[in-house]
Amino acid sequence: MISIKQINEKDIDLCYELDSNTISLWSKRQWASEFKKEGIKVFGLLLSNLVIGICVFHVVLDEAQINFFVVNQKYRKKGFGTYLMSYLIKECEKLNLTKLFLEVSNTNFTAEKFYNNFDFSTVGIRRNYYSDGSDALLKEKKLTTK
Repeated sequence: MISIKQINEKDIDLCYELDSNTISLWSKRQWASEFKKEGIKVFGLLLSNLVIGICVFHVVLDEAQINFFVVNQKYRKKGFGTYLMSYLIKECEKLNLTKLFLEVSNTNFTAEKFYNNFDFSTVGIRRNYYSDGSDALLKEKKLTTK
């Protein structure tokens, strides 16, 4: 059974472990810092009781920034990422947010294609943003508020 639940600070080890086994974006200290920021929401995608995906987004006024989005390698290309992103978009719309932003490496073609499927468009480039020297594409999705 698939479900989504809000994750809190006590789940830092779980978040760090999934991150370490996928994109290795943050240290454990960075995870702890992320949970302390005002406006941060963290959702876990569960298959039975196993967390297979995590999304961290930061709400600021009427916009949100996706700071972290990953699905465990073993569960990719099976619709789980789509399920998590659809949920996130609905949550943002419930909060009456107008825009959703994210950054993705210009070398991560799979992720860029995934985001484009949700009507994210490239609105800027951050040169040499990542440690490997690749650029970050700043992507934006306009949301329909109710």
